[in-house]
Amino acid sequence: MIYGLLVGFFRLFNWVTGHKTIRVGDQRLPTDSGAVLAINHTSYVDFIYIGVDSKIRDKRLIRFMGKIELKKNPVLRWLMWGCRVIAVDRSAGANAYRAAVDELRKGEIVGIYPEATISRSYEIKTLKSGAARMALEANVPIIPSIVWGSQRIVPKGLPRHLGRTKTPVMVAVGEPIPPTGTADELTAQLHTAMTTLLLEVQDAYGPHPPGENWVPARLGGIAPTLEEAAVMDPERQ
Repeated sequence: MIYGLLVGFFRLFNWVTGHKTIRVGDQRLPTDSGAVLAINHTSYVDFIYIGVDSKIRDKRLIRFMGKIELKKNPVLRWLMWGCRVIAVDRSAGANAYRAAVDELRKGEIVGIYPEATISRSYEIKTLKSGAARMALEANVPIIPSIVWGSQRIVPKGLPRHLGRTKTPVMVAVGEPIPPTGTADELTAQLHTAMTTLLLEVQDAYGPHPPGENWVPARLGGIAPTLEEAAVMDPERQ
């Protein structure tokens, strides 16, 4: 019920703002088996585009993992409950990990941000090993995915643009990676796959005007580099 309300709100929001969601590779999401969906993290709303919009298309509910601190907000607490979010308490992370593995074994798709926090550089940061360890323990594939353009709408530390901006957002789902090797090896493989997919999405997305704050420094924008972003958020690295 609550998830359905979010779907309806998202459709209305996109219609009002003129945003267009471009999806590539949805057929790579399993229809009836478990998988770890590893997502890059560039804004506060990227989960909407990969999660809610996926629900619109294939009726599968992605079980996101989210910080338990979000439950301090009563509205977010209600939404997390309604969307069956797996709450992550960083002081007791084993509980969330166990819950995620159980859901994977039940055939759920679990969405996780292996970068842990938003990337201010819009590049792929160093990945935590949790996604790989879950995939290995549950014996399910790990699927790299990229959301690009949502940082133009609700970025971290910059003004939000919620008006009728007609911003395109691209969502790409990559090839599933089999759960083999060690957690470190699988994490390294995932990082390579996410970085490659990000470059492909950026090439397909369209112009990245130089000097824009939503454009990575590598493409001529004024977003901080990975090294500069690490200094801005040292406790999160």
